[in-house]
Amino acid sequence: MKRFGYLRDPLFLLGCAAYSLNRFILKPHLSAPFLHNWFNDALLIPCALPPLLLAHRWLGLRKHDSAPTLLEISAHVIGWSILFELIGPHLMRGTTGDPWDVVAYVTGAIAALLWWN
Repeated sequence: MKRFGYLRDPLFLLGCAAYSLNRFILKPHLSAPFLHNWFNDALLIPCALPPLLLAHRWLGLRKHDSAPTLLEISAHVIGWSILFELIGPHLMRGTTGDPWDVVAYVTGAIAALLWWN
């Protein structure tokens, strides 16, 4: 089985580059709702999961170096959706939960699952 690259994974690197491009170059100059509201949300799994899984590996919570499994990806999408869209808005003023954010998380997760597997 092929070893997962974690911080060297091409999807992780591409996702981080796309996030930076959107955050610092596109969003300030364009008014496209997709770029402002959901593009970065779709990058949650490709950008956040590899470093988290690497930390899990270092802590002994992850016993293999294979690509992220469906269970690992699904658990994090569900957990982060609950945290960011249900709990977070109650803890932070000025934020609201957005079900379309969850759709973006799931879309990015499906794309990542297909890429990694």
